[in-house]
Amino acid sequence: MNKNKQSNILGGIITLIILILLLFLTNVKNDKLSYIESVVNSIVTPIQRVFVDLKNKIQKNSAYFSDIETLQNENKELREKNSELETQLRELESIKADNAILQEYMNLTQKYADYNVIPAYVINRDVSNFSSNLVINVGKKDGVQPNMTVIADKGVVGHIISVTENTAKVQVIVDSASTVSCNISTTEQSIICKGTLENNQILRVSYIPPDAELIQGDNVYTSGLGGIYRKGILIGTIDGIITTRNVTDRYATIKPAVDFSNIDTVLVINN
Repeated sequence: MNKNKQSNILGGIITLIILILLLFLTNVKNDKLSYIESVVNSIVTPIQRVFVDLKNKIQKNSAYFSDIETLQNENKELREKNSELETQLRELESIKADNAILQEYMNLTQKYADYNVIPAYVINRDVSNFSSNLVINVGKKDGVQPNMTVIADKGVVGHIISVTENTAKVQVIVDSASTVSCNISTTEQSIICKGTLENNQILRVSYIPPDAELIQGDNVYTSGLGGIYRKGILIGTIDGIITTRNVTDRYATIKPAVDFSNIDTVLVINN
């Protein structure tokens, strides 16, 4: 509005100057008119051009600022729409994650249909150089008790070591304090799998019978001995065999079937 007002004022000034000049020229004799007219034109024309240019510039600036305001309004609307889309995307991602968890629960319960299980998901991880524990979202109110086996889609996770009303702590099999009695797929002889302090991603096999034949890549399962783990649940595969001069001192390493750094859903076997 201010720009248009300034433009109108300039236009009025230019018109007034022209009228004054016309009035002056009508009172001048004809023989002097030509000379005066040329002088006036030489003076007025540049001034008039300056005012016209200035007027046009003001009008263009007015249009420019009008365009800026329009763009600002459009940008605000786009930001609001973008915010709405981001909210909808987060909601869809949440629904997708919930569906994935439900699908994983369904797959687990179907795979372990012979067991009476309690579904749960991991809500906290306590992993350090000295211990490896998980906290799950079920507890006493769900029927969870200490020493119950915890499994995942790929195999054994660990067992319950403590419970509260709503949560339970799981000692995973790669914990340095964990010991599991196992069988190798190629033999029924029992071996012992333990966690290590050096690496919380592997298990160490000790107490290997002298006549037991170990083959890299063999599967290792729970033996059922010890009263905690059910028999026949996959623990992992033999990853390396370390021989010594004394055959009774040889040992092997096992790569767990479960990826403990990326585990979300589990099942607790109700004894």
